[in-house]
Amino acid sequence: MSKVAIVTDSNSGITQKRGEELGIYVLPMPFFIDGELYLEDITLSQEQFYEKLGADSEISTSQPSPGDVMDLWDKLLEDYDEIVCIPMSSGLSSTCETALSLAQDYDEKVQVVNNQRISVTQEQSVYDAIKLRDEGKSAAEIRQVLEKEKMQASIYITVDTLKYLKKGGRITPAAAAIGTVLNLKPVLQIQGEKLDAFAKVRGWKAAKKTMLNAIEKDLTDRFADVKDQMVLGMAYTCSKEEADEWKNEIQTRFPDYELVEGPLSLSIACHIGPGAMAITCMKRV
Repeated sequence: MSKVAIVTDSNSGITQKRGEELGIYVLPMPFFIDGELYLEDITLSQEQFYEKLGADSEISTSQPSPGDVMDLWDKLLEDYDEIVCIPMSSGLSSTCETALSLAQDYDEKVQVVNNQRISVTQEQSVYDAIKLRDEGKSAAEIRQVLEKEKMQASIYITVDTLKYLKKGGRITPAAAAIGTVLNLKPVLQIQGEKLDAFAKVRGWKAAKKTMLNAIEKDLTDRFADVKDQMVLGMAYTCSKEEADEWKNEIQTRFPDYELVEGPLSLSIACHIGPGAMAITCMKRV
């Protein structure tokens, strides 16, 4: 049986410390803030990021450099036979495409999973990969399973402010101004490739209800055949107190489901700002 290493990136929400506990490896996502390079969870904490965001610093996302990726892979292959690499969704970043290109030079020893997940859904893919590896699956077999089930997940997100969607060009300044006056909350969704509009409602209460209803519909319709294998997730850029309240609402609505939680990836937080909440459902392997 081959010895398989599992690699992901910090968009999964898995910290360096948690990665060590799990026995996996986490590539930190780079950010340029006012022209200076920072690495998530290494030289950039969640607190520092939101402090910079609140100060209107110029923030742009990037991807791990090819050199850093290959250095990690080369080092791991001194102790492991194969690598499973689980980057963030190819529809949201070129990180996956770059990894797929680099892997061509590794004689199939590096299997890059293009399973179009991010945040807690990507985190679940890592847990699935660990389970499959411990069952004796090869890197290629793990990749095949994860890619086969890549669309068995949904994410719904509501933002607190329209400022960052406007800044990123996702809505016009006029729409942002009207939305702010009317207290409109857009509900966004990620189902595979990209971040899309799902609904537009007035106020937080209606936004939360819309997200909970959307997840319930997915569980009873889209995922009816695998309902018993679904796990719920929540992610946030809001305060811990607000997150705990959101968690309680989810658990009250869906008491029979396991709930995975964590801060929303900083790469998404860049585009939606602080105060956001998300709910997900995903199939466990």
